Amino acid sequence: MKQIYIYGASGHGLVVADIARACGYDEVVFVDDGDNDFQSFEQISSNKNIPMALGVGDNKIRKKLFAIAEQNDFEIVALIHPSSIVSPSAAIGKGSVVMPLVVVNAKAQIGNGVILNSGCVIEHECIIGDFVHISPNAALAGNARVGELTHIGISSSVIQGISIGSNCIIGAGSVAVKNIKNNKKAYGNPCKEIGENE
Repeated sequence: MKQIYIYGASGHGLVVADIARACGYDEVVFVDDGDNDFQSFEQISSNKNIPMALGVGDNKIRKKLFAIAEQNDFEIVALIHPSSIVSPSAAIGKGSVVMPLVVVNAKAQIGNGVILNSGCVIEHECIIGDFVHISPNAALAGNARVGELTHIGISSSVIQGISIGSNCIIGAGSVAVKNIKNNKKAYGNPCKEIGENE
């Protein structure tokens, strides 16, 4: 019996569980520290022989849960849906989730705890920082960079060579044609900074 813990029993966690099953895990055990009927991390913390994936969509909370699992010596695994296409020369970090129909092309570097959501495209030599969320159908052209904790909204596009800073929110359907600084909210076509992301 091949088991896996999913840390976080949210709706996102349900999707991650489906991917785990598609990757050959027979039994999914949800772990959640909220006020619910799931086992807490404390309750399973001594059972380190079962690997763990992250089931929370919020970037900052996901980073916190990653740190807890890592500090307690759990094996934090990446999950890649079988329908996705990932170049052999790409690197996928621990705790990242690659959802159905994603494309990750040559020499792309994906950090730890990243969500590559359904149908997104990460082109050659992109660098995606830790705990980023690339939403469904977003597309990053070659050599784009995205800093840690940034959220790229659904169906957004980032042209080649553009850098999006850390801790940014890029609104749905945006087209980034110039660099975006750290800690910014930005949206539109062309994408423009509209304020600070606290």
